[in-house]
Amino acid sequence: QVQLVESGGGLVQAGGSLRLSCAASGRTFSSYAMGWFRQAPGKEREFVAGINWSGGNTYYARSVKGRFTISRDNAKNTVYLQMNSLKPEDTAVYYCAAGSDYVGSEWNYWGQGTQVTVSS
Repeated sequence: QVQLVESGGGLVQAGGSLRLSCAASGRTFSSYAMGWFRQAPGKEREFVAGINWSGGNTYYARSVKGRFTISRDNAKNTVYLQMNSLKPEDTAVYYCAAGSDYVGSEWNYWGQGTQVTVSS
């Protein structure tokens, strides 16, 4: 069982930056791939970025590649999402998730989400 808690969301102007954190409970954090997803009002949840168990492999949605960076610190049981050059269309609730494959479709555990709002 893994419990996930996101933090770091907020209001930022377009072009600004935010860093999201996702703290995980449990000793098995390092065995999971981790991912970030987002859901904007009226839209379906979408994949943003994924990272494998060691942090050696990452994968990004085309819409954020080159602007967002996912990383993890297994010693701290935490995964991060550094978001730069933010755009109003990045506004959404951001969720972290734990699963078996950083590019897969099966994610077993989810956090409660953190709101990111980008003003124009």
